[in-house]
Amino acid sequence: MKIAIIDLGTNTFHLLIAENNQKLHMESIPAKIGKGGISQGIISEEGIQRALNVLKHFRVIIDTHQVDTRNIFAIGTSAIRNASNKEEFMKRATQETDINIQEISGDKEAELIYYGIKEALQINETSMIMDIGGGSVEFIICNQDKIFWKQSFEIGGQRLMDRFMKNDPISMRSVHQMDDYFREKLLPLANACHQYAPQTLIGSSGSFDTLIDMLFMKEKGQLPPADQVGFEYSLMEFYQAYDELLFKNHEERMQIPGMIELRVDMIVVAVCLIKYIIQTFEISHIRVSNYSLKEGILAKILSDNSLQ
Repeated sequence: MKIAIIDLGTNTFHLLIAENNQKLHMESIPAKIGKGGISQGIISEEGIQRALNVLKHFRVIIDTHQVDTRNIFAIGTSAIRNASNKEEFMKRATQETDINIQEISGDKEAELIYYGIKEALQINETSMIMDIGGGSVEFIICNQDKIFWKQSFEIGGQRLMDRFMKNDPISMRSVHQMDDYFREKLLPLANACHQYAPQTLIGSSGSFDTLIDMLFMKEKGQLPPADQVGFEYSLMEFYQAYDELLFKNHEERMQIPGMIELRVDMIVVAVCLIKYIIQTFEISHIRVSNYSLKEGILAKILSDNSLQ
């Protein structure tokens, strides 16, 4: 059975086509549906048009692979679930592409991310998973066998940029304001860390992928092998990357080998969040997973025949 999974992220739409556990096609395209509207709780008309263009492109590929429409799973996350005009957007998507979008809760998103990361890494010790999206950030405290605690917070990269990135390079005043904001918003995470004491951080998606790309370009002069999905990442390497990213402007960051246009600005607020987490919760070990939500959706469908 062929399955098509579309992860409609706030910045990027991801397509995964698989037959059983074999991946036939993977593609990611910036749709930026959060741009220009996420802080007002809407998807702008420009964002809707970008989204529909990407979905039409994905539909062509899905049809080329002859995936039954019943086996297309299009999942809407933070920007969609919080948009006051989400019904209009989803209706237009169905009308123009024959793709039905299923909105999922932040709690469900966190659970599916956990399943995806378990496909990439063995989680031997109690760990904190952190998935930084454009709209939300999911935290999951877990081991290989179970989730101890999970929560989605609406503090994703696009929201943080809209709120704090008034200058480029970002001002230290804004960085300190962000730390105060994290301290306030992440109180439930602080309580969970006090209870479960994870010392390993597992980062997934977006900015973590770019940090790994930067590391490989620096050390090996090339991007990571396509078949490598799990990575070790040292605290020292993170702090070097943090210093490099924080004090450069857009053009200077674009010159960093491994950087991509999609992440060149958002990665600044992302590394501020990562640094806050490492220091506040005394993280001693960082790992990175290339797998995340879409792989978790695939794992769940293959094991349970549904996302329930």
